[in-house]
Amino acid sequence: MIKIAITGPESSGKTTIAKYLSKYFKGEYVQEYSREYLNHFNYNYKPTIDDLIEIANNQFLKNISLNCQKKYLICDTDMTVIKIWATDKFGYCPKPIEILLKNQKFDIIFLCKPDMPWIYDPLRVDENRREILFDFYQEELQKSKSNFYILEGCKSIRNINAIKIIKSFDLTQIS
Repeated sequence: MIKIAITGPESSGKTTIAKYLSKYFKGEYVQEYSREYLNHFNYNYKPTIDDLIEIANNQFLKNISLNCQKKYLICDTDMTVIKIWATDKFGYCPKPIEILLKNQKFDIIFLCKPDMPWIYDPLRVDENRREILFDFYQEELQKSKSNFYILEGCKSIRNINAIKIIKSFDLTQIS
């Protein structure tokens, strides 16, 4: 199985590309757990550090997808998102999230650049900080020596580039 994660700041196209790739490759799609979790609260609710640990634990378990029978597993988010969320909003990342981040295993990580218009959503809060947050993602992925690629440009360009990268990776697994 080829495990792919989509990461990046809010409203940078993560869900769009994750759904597209899972459909294109007929892969398993793993949705972002934080939306499921936070939709149980009203929109004025401010998540606590304990909420983030709960979200991280559940997202990690979903991303493992032990029952996946498909060749491709496409995860709409990863622990990088939760680490940057915790660090940005609380000034630190709790040890449980750090451990999950260290133990996540993806063959490919796509970092979505926020070069598209921001779309309002009641769970989004950082419209004017997306570029700053993008830099944090890039630094984190470089530091962890992850196999990551930046997706930028319009939706069709992102789709084409992501498909090429995945197919190229797939070929290296055969030889």
